[in-house]
Amino acid sequence: MANKTVPLYQLAHARSGDKANRSNISVIAYHQADFLILQRELSVQRVQEHFGFRHPSAVQRYDLPNLWALNFVIDDVLDGGVNLSLNLDTHGKSLSYWLLAMEIQVD
Repeated sequence: MANKTVPLYQLAHARSGDKANRSNISVIAYHQADFLILQRELSVQRVQEHFGFRHPSAVQRYDLPNLWALNFVIDDVLDGGVNLSLNLDTHGKSLSYWLLAMEIQVD
């Protein structure tokens, strides 16, 4: 069977928040079997590239296999934070939707 490309939101949902200039995004698989796909497809490098237009200084990934989740902490991605930014919507919550739009390969 050939691999196909799908948006991440077909396999997972996300929870997110922000603190100062840091976004915290958890990606949670709907099904346990899909967690392995998330681990394979959502590398630190790939997530940092996906947010490249926001110029993050660092991305850290924490695997939470008992929850079928990956937690990403993304530094310097919120234009200085909600209170310092001139942008109308730099909250971390909006960035979780951007991550869920990422195209990933599934079997």
